Order: sequence, then structure tokens, then C-alpha cells
Amino acid sequence: MGMRILGLFVVFVLCNVCLRVSAQDRPYIVQKPILWDAERDSLSLEYMRNRHGIENPSVEIVPKMVVVHWTDVLSVNKTIRTFNPVYLPGRPSLRKASALNVSAHFVIGRDGTIFQLLPETTFARHTIGLNYCAIGIENIGSARYPLTDAQLQANTQLVKYLMAKYAIQYVIGHHEYQIFKNTEWWKETDPDYVTKKSDPGDEFMGQLRINLGLQGDVFGGK
Repeated sequence: MGMRILGLFVVFVLCNVCLRVSAQDRPYIVQKPILWDAERDSLSLEYMRNRHGIENPSVEIVPKMVVVHWTDVLSVNKTIRTFNPVYLPGRPSLRKASALNVSAHFVIGRDGTIFQLLPETTFARHTIGLNYCAIGIENIGSARYPLTDAQLQANTQLVKYLMAKYAIQYVIGHHEYQIFKNTEWWKETDPDYVTKKSDPGDEFMGQLRINLGLQGDVFGGK
């Protein structure tokens, strides 16, 4: 495991009080479930089989990673409407890989409100090569509209909660996902299927890691 990977590794220490989130510390989460039917179930299983090379009897995943994104869409409701259809509309480069629509487990509004779209242990298509083990958090924002302080605090609370609930080993930005190529974590059957991402950027992830109690810069150890 290279230094770049080690720099993202979260040393999950059970006695570390800052990562132990009790039930009363669970952040307030608004439930906004997107459509899940037999078609989405089937397409998700197909994606795991064809893209990740995983034969799974169900769409349940074991979360080991959190991936933080921004939406480029500046509306919570529009983002949820975008994720709701089972089939991916447009985006031919992504549709060639699978007809399954993109989605995420959580969306965080500009004011820091957290919305949950899918159960944390349900498969979602949001990060190439890593969907099989990753919880996706989308933030309303873009390069032109940087993520807010309220979103930073909401991400901090939500990720701490998830780290206490699951054996999360990595917390990364979407722009960092390709550093997992050529590691045992990367599961994508087509080596040429990658996309360049910039969200949410080093500055946001650096501050988020500080809030989570990690030391050093993005690629520094704890």
C-alpha cells in the first residue's frame, strides 16, 4: 500500500472517544427515499456482476469507505429528482457501462440539512470501481458555488456517525478515487472506464479530515 493510500487510511480506534457517536449524537436526517423497485434491484445486481466482477445474492453492501461529492446541481429537490429514475437519462459515456442511474445515499443542502435517499447498506452507483463498498454523500454545490461551512459541519457530523456505526477505513473526495487503482480495493472490469473528477476538492477534504481528528495533509499519516 503506497504512501498516497496510507495518507487516506483512517486508523479506526475503538477507544477514540471522538469517533464514538452515541444514539443521541446521530445527526438529524430527513428521509427522502428514491424509487427502488425490481428493475433497480436487477440493474444493481447486474452492475456489481459486470462492472465490479462480484456475484452478489442481494444489493446489500458492507460499507468500508465514504466518498464525498458535489452535485453541480444547485437544488436538493432537482438532485433527488435526477437520482430517482431507475434508468440513467442521457450521459452516453456512462450509459455504455450500465443503464443503471447514478445515485447516492445522502444529499446535503447548502444550509447543512442532511437528506437520506437510500439505506447505507444498499448499493448505489456513484464512484467507479468502489461502489461495492462505498457510502456516497452528495453536497449541493459546484466549482462556482463552493461548499458552505454548514455543509462542512454536516459532513463532519454525518461521517463521524457512519464511522461509529460501520468499520469505515477510508474517507475520500470523489476527485481522489483513482488513487485506488492497482490496489485490492479497485474493482472495475474495464481498465479504460474512468472519469476525471474535481469534487469536492482538496481544501474541503483537508478541512473535513481535520474535523474528523486526522492529522497532516491529505496524503499525510494520522
